[in-house]
Amino acid sequence: FYLMLRSLCNVKVSTMAEGKDQEFEQQRKKRKKKMEGIEGVGDESSDESGEDVDRGGEVMETTWRKREKKRKRETKPEKEEGETEGVELLQDPLVVFGSDIMMIILNHLDARSVALSLLVSRGWHGVASSDRLWSIKCEELWIGKAHIPRSSQVRGLSKLTAYSLSVMDGKRNRITKYDLCDHVWEFHFNEAAPEYWRNLDPYWKGTGPPMHRYFHPDGSQTADPGDNVWGGHESCFSIVTSFVGEGKIREHYVRINRWPRMFVSRKQDWSWEMSNYLYCYSSIPDAAKEGGTGPLFLVS
Repeated sequence: FYLMLRSLCNVKVSTMAEGKDQEFEQQRKKRKKKMEGIEGVGDESSDESGEDVDRGGEVMETTWRKREKKRKRETKPEKEEGETEGVELLQDPLVVFGSDIMMIILNHLDARSVALSLLVSRGWHGVASSDRLWSIKCEELWIGKAHIPRSSQVRGLSKLTAYSLSVMDGKRNRITKYDLCDHVWEFHFNEAAPEYWRNLDPYWKGTGPPMHRYFHPDGSQTADPGDNVWGGHESCFSIVTSFVGEGKIREHYVRINRWPRMFVSRKQDWSWEMSNYLYCYSSIPDAAKEGGTGPLFLVS
């Protein structure tokens, strides 16, 4: 029984081995035929993982990747005429937002930036030159200023022009008769003045309000009643200005009677100051004065 069982097992094992050998031989023949069929096409072959490899063993792109790239190229939309790659389409903010929203945006900018926006286009100029916008800018400019120029208070003048005239007048250092006559002036002696005069000056003694002086269109000057320094004498003023080439001012001063000349300066709040080593005149702020102060036209 043992011998019979052993012989049967040997037959079965040999049969299975022969079957495997035949199957292996068939697969080998198929691979050989496949290799012979693609030998003339190129040096590429296919490994068991399904990836394309060359004879050097370098991994190439898989077939599905090639198909994916081809599909993307076919489905990619065509570019519109005039459109260039990598360049975004820019639009005018005025067209996108409209004039009302642009007005709000410009209102948050400083005056210089708004003035530059006037140069963008005709549409921008129409929005950026609006009186509604520049009225606010004028109010912001005039806050804290001692004097508002008369040239900016003309009726019918656009607010943009009023702003420009105010800025130019604020830079003016040449005083005129209108400036002298439009303001009330505080007067006090300087430290270099004789002690006798300083003792009469409430600015130094602290005994009362400062002394005031008034200039009149006829060229005269007056003071408050009871002014101990004034003494009731007559006085007149004159403005002297000399020029050099190209209209540049060489010398500019104000003189009262034959007393020492007073040189003129302008403060940041647009107020005036005239002084010499003996005394000083300072214009009193009057920004609320109706119609403004100073000359009606620009003075260089």
